[in-house]
Amino acid sequence: MFKAYAPLMLAATIVAAAIPAVAQTPGAAELSRITAGSYQVDPAHTQVVWTVNHLGISPLSGAFGASGGTLNIDPANPATAKVNVTFNIAEMSTTTTAFAKHLSSPDFFDTAKFPTATFTSTSVQVSGSSARITGNLTIKGVTKPVTLDAKFYGAGANPMTKKTNLGFSATASIKRSDFGLGYGVPMVGDDLDLTIHAAFTA
Repeated sequence: MFKAYAPLMLAATIVAAAIPAVAQTPGAAELSRITAGSYQVDPAHTQVVWTVNHLGISPLSGAFGASGGTLNIDPANPATAKVNVTFNIAEMSTTTTAFAKHLSSPDFFDTAKFPTATFTSTSVQVSGSSARITGNLTIKGVTKPVTLDAKFYGAGANPMTKKTNLGFSATASIKRSDFGLGYGVPMVGDDLDLTIHAAFTA
């Protein structure tokens, strides 16, 4: 019986040896990986995706990235965390170049005058790996309070820079009309849903 199965066992061993080991990701959603300090926003891996109801027919989305910002955090006192981020509205990505150009016009963001938007936290309420971050959002020269429902995504050493990176995701909803972006309401929805992916590096 053993002789009959020996070739199969040998073949399985050879195949297993030929399969490369799968490397683990350097980051993980473990709060113990967060170290106290000041972190800089990672523009290459931070983005805001907005979604609006278009004519009651379909959702419509676009995205813009961050150009700078900081996160100060102490895991021993997470409620004292402070974050501020500047977003590069002038380089918004949308479905077409013409649409992006219209959004950059005075009808919407008027990026010639207001190329960036900013968010600065004023309070943080933490529960485990989740947090409600309240702060001031400034778009088109208008500042309004906004609350983000945030969640810790992961932390770890970036294998290329060897520096600790932290990542978070968050959601929020704002009224376009509150920020002078009400063009097309109510044909196009006033509610703007935001999904934020934020990365910071030591």
